[in-house]
Amino acid sequence: MASVDTQIADTQPRRAGMMSLSLAALGVVYGDIGTSPLYAFREAMAAAGATHGGVAREDVLGLLSLILWTLLLIVTAKYVLILLRADNEGEGGTLSLLALAQRAMGRPNRLILVLGLIGAALFYGDATITPAISVLSAIEGLKLVTPGVDPYIQPMAIAIIIGLFLVQSHGTQAVARWFGPIMLIWFMVMAAAGLNWTIRNPDVLAALNPIHALNFVLGNGRLGLIVLGAAFLAVTGAEALYADMGHFGRKPIQLAWLFVAFPALALTYFGQGALVLSNPAAMVNPFFHLFPGWALLPVVILATMATIIASQAVITGAYSLTRQAVQLRMLPRMKIRHTSDEHEGQIFVPGVNLWLMIAVLALVMTFGNSSGLASAYGISVTGAMVVTAILAMVVARKHWGLPLWASIGMMLPFLVLDLTFLGANLIKISDGGYVSLGIAATMLILMTSWMRGTAIVLAKDREAELPMASLLEQVNRSGSIATVPGTAVFLTSTPDLAPSALLHSLKHFKSLHEQNVILTITTAEVPRVAQTERVRIEEIDERFRRVELIYGYAEEPDVPRALLQCRRQGWKFDIMATSFILSRKRLRIATRSRMPGWQGRLFITLSRNAAGASDYFRIPAGRVVEIGAQMNI
Repeated sequence: MASVDTQIADTQPRRAGMMSLSLAALGVVYGDIGTSPLYAFREAMAAAGATHGGVAREDVLGLLSLILWTLLLIVTAKYVLILLRADNEGEGGTLSLLALAQRAMGRPNRLILVLGLIGAALFYGDATITPAISVLSAIEGLKLVTPGVDPYIQPMAIAIIIGLFLVQSHGTQAVARWFGPIMLIWFMVMAAAGLNWTIRNPDVLAALNPIHALNFVLGNGRLGLIVLGAAFLAVTGAEALYADMGHFGRKPIQLAWLFVAFPALALTYFGQGALVLSNPAAMVNPFFHLFPGWALLPVVILATMATIIASQAVITGAYSLTRQAVQLRMLPRMKIRHTSDEHEGQIFVPGVNLWLMIAVLALVMTFGNSSGLASAYGISVTGAMVVTAILAMVVARKHWGLPLWASIGMMLPFLVLDLTFLGANLIKISDGGYVSLGIAATMLILMTSWMRGTAIVLAKDREAELPMASLLEQVNRSGSIATVPGTAVFLTSTPDLAPSALLHSLKHFKSLHEQNVILTITTAEVPRVAQTERVRIEEIDERFRRVELIYGYAEEPDVPRALLQCRRQGWKFDIMATSFILSRKRLRIATRSRMPGWQGRLFITLSRNAAGASDYFRIPAGRVVEIGAQMNI
């Protein structure tokens, strides 16, 4: 009996912890997809109604069936049941899947790398459009409360967005605890309103039959594709399920979707369909028409709060993605600040915050309303989903060890579905879809230029630098090299070659420190590395040693703290007796450059604006000596 009581006592805290994590996941993970009912059904019905000249029962049922089965197939089956199992030591997202696929292949693969870069670039498009369309769609509900408010919609959205980005530097810890409860209330309010109208007109439940969706798409030609692209707005934010897995774990995300988010979304869409069938005039804004007049203002306020939470989720997602891209050497080093002492994942990237705010404000001022932005929204999300499906095939085959037929058979139906939605959204390029493609193309150019330029610099370093063995032989033969007290640490990415800072130090000062460390910082293809595996030391001779610090792509390097671990391996690191000697290269475009002129200039600009090594690696400025060198690329 006592053992049974003990088991019950152990189970209750576990359940409480799972409920708490599920509630938190509801606030962070489902903010984007949870605000889709504000505009998804409206935009799809507008496309169908504008062509058919009104509201037809077949259109409503076909559209509802499309939305419902898209939620079931893409979100529930693909992401919740399958992709959440494709974790890289608990982490998810495009770059985590890229790293997992590369590791599973056993060697770098250019095609997989390109796919990962495209997926990451498309996410930035999503992160830019989500705050703009979400905030605008929520505030537009005020038109039903006060018709004369229309001229103030855009200024109000601009004010909210500016405020949202300005508070990012203070962190979200203080308000994040309210995200889950607010989104829970949001889902409950939506579900209640949707259920009310579904009961009034239960005919809409016929949309559970997928035949309505197939008949609508196949029977309407180009219109079917246009509406299919609009219906896809209902699943924007599905990538967040996978990307945020490292914050909450698989089970809480699954529970929050299956028991709260999905039922609430399904009821909301059914309710909008029932409303439009009963009152075709409500098609102008079917979401807010679900509520009685006395509830409109509170619901608009709640919707605004929900869209701010949705925006917060993609903004912090952009920070996390940027940190991973920097660690994987896809982007230049950037200043990254921690905003929480307890939660390692809560970070603030000033550069990303500034450019993201400028881009979001530009979209709001250019398009002016959520309907204008709807056409721009789908391409980045569907493109990212296509990339995810392809990478998942590689992981299923190489990492999970499934037979080739099973790997392809499991993901191919989802890939076909994603490609269909991508094709439907590409139709809208001239209507605003160019925005998504433009943002993604810009990020892709930045990342490929940085990676290509970095590879050229590394190759030229290898051409110019001496092997360490040759340098040590010359130093030991020479009798003119003075010895100075203390330790010198030389950072390099090529530990088998003598760092240029060491060569210039010998050339100009004709001296060496008593102890010299050739330090290399390596990024592993896992999100985090255990402290016991952080440091590797190799003794070269009595004056030189190689030290390698290994970090995961989701970690931030802290060199002084890591070097303290060297004491366990025999080297007593003392920061006050150590000088970090870094090489600062001044890059110029060579007459016969290996890069096109525009790309070379872009790389040099990125390099000049990158965060300094001392800042990024948290090396105290007072212990750093920089030696300049010029290089033609």
